[in-house]
Amino acid sequence: MSAEATASSRLFRLVEPLVSLDRAGRIEALLDLAGRFREVDPAVARRPFPEANRVPACESQAFVFAEPQGDDTLRFHFAVENPQGLSAKALAVLLDRAFSGAPLAEVAEGAGDPAAAVEAIFGRELSLGKQLGLAGLLLAVQRAARARIAHGDDDPNRKP
Repeated sequence: MSAEATASSRLFRLVEPLVSLDRAGRIEALLDLAGRFREVDPAVARRPFPEANRVPACESQAFVFAEPQGDDTLRFHFAVENPQGLSAKALAVLLDRAFSGAPLAEVAEGAGDPAAAVEAIFGRELSLGKQLGLAGLLLAVQRAARARIAHGDDDPNRKP
């Protein structure tokens, strides 16, 4: 990520401490985050989850749900169907912390280049397939914010 893109990024401010860790420390921190993952509340979405909320190309079978809040923000909820999807769970925790309740314009921008954001968080060790899936998770959050901006009170979970 470029310095300009990351300086104002809500996500980068959360992951900045991860970037300075060695590989073992980063893995431990990401596993801790994955352990904090809470699946989408059944009041928001129930199985079987709508295909419209599935993150394309995500090996972890992740779903993103955007719940409109009264202050013109969104609260993000996630489901990760693959029990081995620890990277997706860790990223979901970070995305929720960074973007739930944030101004829609900041969420729509996300962290600049999603692939670069994934690399900054997880390092270069991930397979291309995992990188694409995790970048898709960030893109789904950005897409929900853009839909909310473009369509106002319409459903932010619909695909453009």
